[in-house]
Amino acid sequence: MNAIKNTVLAFVLGMVILFTVSCEQAGPNNPGTEFMPDMGHSLAYEANVYGDIRSSNNWDEESTFKVKELAGPRLPVSGTVPRGYAGIAGASSNDAEKMMDVLNGRTPNSIYTPKNGHVEYYYEDTEEERTRATAEILDNPFPIVDANLKEAKELYNIYCGVCHGEKGDGNGYIYEIGVYPAAPANFLSEEFVAASNGRYYHAVMHGKNVMGGYADKLSYEERWQVIHYIRTLQAKETGTEYSEMANTLNASFGIPGSSVVKAKAQDETHQDEAHAEAHGEDHGAHASDDHDHSEGAH
Repeated sequence: MNAIKNTVLAFVLGMVILFTVSCEQAGPNNPGTEFMPDMGHSLAYEANVYGDIRSSNNWDEESTFKVKELAGPRLPVSGTVPRGYAGIAGASSNDAEKMMDVLNGRTPNSIYTPKNGHVEYYYEDTEEERTRATAEILDNPFPIVDANLKEAKELYNIYCGVCHGEKGDGNGYIYEIGVYPAAPANFLSEEFVAASNGRYYHAVMHGKNVMGGYADKLSYEERWQVIHYIRTLQAKETGTEYSEMANTLNASFGIPGSSVVKAKAQDETHQDEAHAEAHGEDHGAHASDDHDHSEGAH
């Protein structure tokens, strides 16, 4: 009898200790413990993991979806409209200016929209696609603005100048100290001065030879602004101008910002003239109606 009582007592005592320990409260230096935590908390997985994800979740064999499918980076949904400058690339200079006003919150009921730079690029990293991009991508979607060129200079010196040189002559620090056996591209050569914007943009996206791509380091606008800045180096070398006021280097490379302002002013003037003309026609029509009514009265 005593043996049974002792067994029951030991069992009850053990259960009390078990529940006490399993539900221990967390403290400053103690994470605490839980009894069967899987019942109360789902096992989380690390998002955007490229490497070994087995340590995050080991249920792959029994799961409907593999952990890698859930945790790996995903592509945008088909048909997604990128937030930012996507619609400006094919717009006229006047329309682009209006869109910029909306994106920057300068129009009634508009909210400033951060430009995250996600714009789809439909050219693969092959020589055939490089040639196609060089032939097809001609226009820089952003006007030449001096303030933007100043920022682009900093970006160029950080990401490009170390190899291609601050002057764009291919004599960057990396080449001068002998790290690369072959000289980087000389942007001041006739070949690169005449090269289309697409040749530069494709190189920024995918890289070339030992140069890696910078699509993950420069946003959509920053890539194009850096290309603008390269054109200023070429203009300096050739004795031409490439600025907000004028582009005598090559008209197809970029539109001066002052031209955009003039186009906007002209467009507003045309709109005012059209409105005034339409108003005058309406006024004339009303006067004619009044005259007809007056003759009918007589």
